[in-house]
Parts: sequence; structure tokens; C-alpha cells
Amino acid sequence: MSVVYDKYYQTERLFGEPYPELIDFFKEYTKKGKLLDLGCGQGRNAITLARMGYEVTGIDISKVGIAQMNKIGEAENLKLLGKVADLYTFDQLQEYDITLLDSLFHFAKKDKKKELELLQRICSQMKNKSLIVICMQDTGDKVQTLKQAIRLKKKPLKKLVDKNFNYTFIDQVSGHRSTTKYRMVIMEK
Repeated sequence: MSVVYDKYYQTERLFGEPYPELIDFFKEYTKKGKLLDLGCGQGRNAITLARMGYEVTGIDISKVGIAQMNKIGEAENLKLLGKVADLYTFDQLQEYDITLLDSLFHFAKKDKKKELELLQRICSQMKNKSLIVICMQDTGDKVQTLKQAIRLKKKPLKKLVDKNFNYTFIDQVSGHRSTTKYRMVIMEK
């Protein structure tokens, strides 16, 4: 899988800028702290959030994406560290004030079990008063699956944001554009 993303990430900033809705939330959120960006790719969110004063650790399996992110972080002297690792086995979740999962959950049949297990592990290991921020496509039954998984928790999380928005991807090489419905869900433990 990492080879696929390494190939895609030959195009720098492949996915463009972070979602304005996500950045607006973080501009208003006054508690700057340690943020974990799981599946950070090239650092689209991680770089912007580090520029805003967050101490960011990005985890991704793509060596190319992490190298690009770390290069920018070093050049700008940001509190930003990218690590090449499997996010499904990353085990330092309790060290962070915020965990960001952008476009990570697809809940496709072959990945649904491991994605739900990851979500449950994050929710159980995150420290009290910390946030989990999830941005995902609002297509099919993805959001319903997410909400069911959260309701099954013994101690429910407090929902702070549940917002719909549209994301337009523009392929920098071909110029192709596609717009997809997205959902941002932010919860506090």
C-alpha cells in the first residue's frame, strides 16, 4: 500500500489545502496542544496546524509523504514531526490532546473491522478532555457506521461538532475536478 501512495505523492501537495471548515474550528479552539494526525500523507493538515501553534506528530506509511512534510517543518522550524509507521499499530495515543483522522475511514467491507477496531482503540486510550476529530466522505452508510460505533462505547463521547461540507478535489496534472460530500465530527472524551 505504501508504494501506491509513494507514487501518488510524487505530485507535491496532491490534495491541496486543508478543508476551511477544519481550519475554522482550530482557529476558534483555544487549547493549543499536542496533536496527532493519523494517516497524515504529505502533511496537508499537519503543516497548517503546526503553523497555527499546535505541536503536531504525523503518522503515515508513505516515506515520500513524510519526507515532504518533514522538509517543510524543518525549513519553517515548526513543531512538526512526521513518522513512517503503521497507524493501526501506533500505540502512543494517550500522549495527545487531539487526534485527527482525515479521510481515513471508508468502512469498505475489507477494511471495516480494522477501522472500527482502530476507532475503538483511540476512543478508549485517549486521555480525558482530549478531542477526536474525524473528517470523512458522507456517502453511503459511512457516517451511520461511525455514529453506531461511537454509540456502542461504554462511556459516550461529548459531541462538539457535526458538520456537513463539500470538498472539491482538483487533479493538478489533468485538471479533473470532483466534488464530494464530507462530514466533520468532533468529540471530546
